[in-house]
Formats: sequence, structure tokens, C-alpha cells
Amino acid sequence: MIRYSLFNEDFLTGVDRIQDRSIDLVIADPPYGLGKDYGNGSDMKSSHELIKWTIDWVDLVIPKLKHSASIYIFTTWRHSPEIFSAMKKRLTMMNEIIWDRCVPSMGGSTRRFSSVHDTIGFFVLSHKEYYFDLDAVRIPYDPETKKARTRSRFVGKKWLELGYNPKDVWRVSRLHRLHREREDHPTQKPLEIIERMVKASCPEGGVVLDPFCGSGTTIEASVNNRRNCIAFEINPRYCEISQNRIETKYSKRLV
Repeated sequence: MIRYSLFNEDFLTGVDRIQDRSIDLVIADPPYGLGKDYGNGSDMKSSHELIKWTIDWVDLVIPKLKHSASIYIFTTWRHSPEIFSAMKKRLTMMNEIIWDRCVPSMGGSTRRFSSVHDTIGFFVLSHKEYYFDLDAVRIPYDPETKKARTRSRFVGKKWLELGYNPKDVWRVSRLHRLHREREDHPTQKPLEIIERMVKASCPEGGVVLDPFCGSGTTIEASVNNRRNCIAFEINPRYCEISQNRIETKYSKRLV
């Protein structure tokens, strides 16, 4: 049976609930330091405070990882150089992924180029042992492209039949106010993005950890794809949103 646990608790104090070397995948979408209102001032840290806090929780996560585990961390270009540099002293970085939020052109700054992307770091504990299932996230070729590539030397090739490897720029629309997935959370991530991470980097039946649960997208992505999930969220309102979201869709009791 697939299980999921949601704790209304600060991850930094609740981390001891997790057994060492038990986690297959961490998906972390922490505060970016951009002044968003999460109801508790957690996004009001200075750059120095944010980077130190990030490394503090990363250091707490590392002992919980299996040797085959991975971490995906969302951040902003403003802080990613410092955060990624510090994480590379502890982990192996596999990719810097750019999430193009597909924001329409509607003005913006007149003194610099408009920022329309988030940065995602993909790290692993062991570059020799980490789990990665490319076939689970291949993108099928459209019929026209596939037909154009059906020369005899390509016939039967796995990449042609199953699709190509997703690149490190992910063009997925942000969740606008009326989007069917939208919950009452200021920085909710699309399910498509989180599901790609889950399917690629956690085996079926494995355990996903989300230290900053928000609206529950990681829980949903895990349950959708038969992975277990442990999640922490400090804001009781967001815990309620997450719990209602999962119970409504799966009629299961959070454990």
C-alpha cells in the first residue's frame, strides 16, 4: 500500500521523524527570499540569512538519503549561484534546470530584461549509484517528426519509439489564477513538473520527501505514481489545503 504522511511542523525540528538512509528523492520548493506572504514571515530573510538557512536544512537532509537518492531544489537566479556552490561541496550536481514559466509579455522592468524563469538544481548523493529512469519521462515525437526519421537505419530504435530525453529547459506554464489545478497558495508548482521529477528519480514504491509541502503537489505527484511521500509544512492553513486536496482525490486518510 502507498502511504503518505503530512506533518504540520517546521522541517528543521521534525527531521528526526525520518529514519536515516530511508529517502529516495527530495523535492524542495523552499522560500526564495522574494518577500512572498506565506503567513509566517519565512520569505523575509536577507540573502545571507536565506543562504545559511538553506544549507542548514540541506545538511539535515543528507543523512536521510539512500546512496541512490537525488535532490531537486527550486530557487531563483538571485541566490542559485551561492546555494548551488555550497551544495556542490556536499553533493554532485547533475543539472541546472531552467523552468520557463511561459509568462506572456505584459510589460515589466524598463531597466533590465524581464525575469520569467525559476532555477532548479538537480543533485545526487552518489554520481555512480543514483537512480534515474529516463524511459519514464521521455517525450514522444510528434507523428510528422517521427515519420521524417523513419529511415532504415532508425527503424526499431528505442529513442524513436519511446521519445527523446527532456532537455534542461522545461517550458511549462505557471498556474494562473483560474487554472484547474490552482489552490490558494502564492507559489504553487505545476503537477507536470513535479511528476517528471518523481518518475525520473524515485523507483515505484520508494519514498519522496518534501520539506516544504505548500499546497500538496508533491504528495499528489507521489500518490499518482505509486510512490510513498513524507511531507512537512509549517503553515496550518496550507496543511489543511494539502490534506483536503489529497483526501478529495484519493479518499484515503493521511497517516
